[in-house]
Amino acid sequence: MHELDRELISRWAEHLDGPLLDAGCGPGHWADHLWRLGHEVEGADLVPAFVARAEERFPEVPFRVASFDDLGVPDAGLAGILAWYSLIHLEPERVPSALDEFARCIAPGGSMLLGFFDGVSVEPFPHKVVTAYLWPPSEMVERVEAAGFTVEEVHTRTDPGSRPLAAIVARRTGAEPASPTG
Repeated sequence: MHELDRELISRWAEHLDGPLLDAGCGPGHWADHLWRLGHEVEGADLVPAFVARAEERFPEVPFRVASFDDLGVPDAGLAGILAWYSLIHLEPERVPSALDEFARCIAPGGSMLLGFFDGVSVEPFPHKVVTAYLWPPSEMVERVEAAGFTVEEVHTRTDPGSRPLAAIVARRTGAEPASPTG
């Protein structure tokens, strides 16, 4: 865990009051980090082997299998979602629906922290787990805002020997408008 990541995630979660979800938690280390900071947190991942490994490593943190299409959370049931380098594995056309699901799950005023690889265009690249996608921060910001979030912070950096990195902190806007009646 890079110290700058740890600082950003800790600062993001500091003022969130309520349950958090580490969406696409992988081996569970970020969910554990949030739990150690005193947060009510759960980890969710699509890959059962990752969930089993996380449960083994961090038995005090609840983990479960879930997809970005259905996080298994009640509407407005979360104070925040951490999606740290997890949406990178979705095909670009699936990212808006995942962000819509995040918006459904996060209470108005709640927050999302999204980490991803920065690129000059949306393009795939080989990743150690499965194909991943680079995203220009401006394009990810557009999708985040379209899903009902207000972007509060955009961070970029390049560590030695690493691809360029980016993160977005976004606040969930007010309640969804009512459906039109017929």
